Amino acid sequence: MSELLKDPMVLRSIIMDHYEYPRNHELCEDPEYHGKHMASASCIDDITVQVKLNGDVIEDIRFDGVACTISTASTSIMSELLKGKSREEAQAIIAQYMAMVDGQNYDEELLQEAVAFHTVGKQANRIQCATIGWRAVKALLAESEETL
Repeated sequence: MSELLKDPMVLRSIIMDHYEYPRNHELCEDPEYHGKHMASASCIDDITVQVKLNGDVIEDIRFDGVACTISTASTSIMSELLKGKSREEAQAIIAQYMAMVDGQNYDEELLQEAVAFHTVGKQANRIQCATIGWRAVKALLAESEETL
């Protein structure tokens, strides 16, 4: 385990930075963006995530809505991490993130700042918060494959 994962203050600062200053936190009216609305039954999370694909590459990811700290921060980190990745790369990163949340082995280097959520699986009530944006992008990528 890297030094990063051993320091809870560093992890907290990553999460708080992305919550207080979320990246890509504005929806776009461009029809090339495809959106997915996601809401939680157990939290305030009610967000829309948009993806713009350029061929097989994620050109942009945006999100907006009402969301808790965990949801906002994880979606912000995800939006930065997946931007510029191919569909295949993004799906692999999402799978690694979900494995991490589920307490399975994962590629820490591949997840970069998303490793800040490596303990979220120990708090069952926070899993949905930490994965809501990720599940939206996973669904959008699957839907876009069906239309190709």
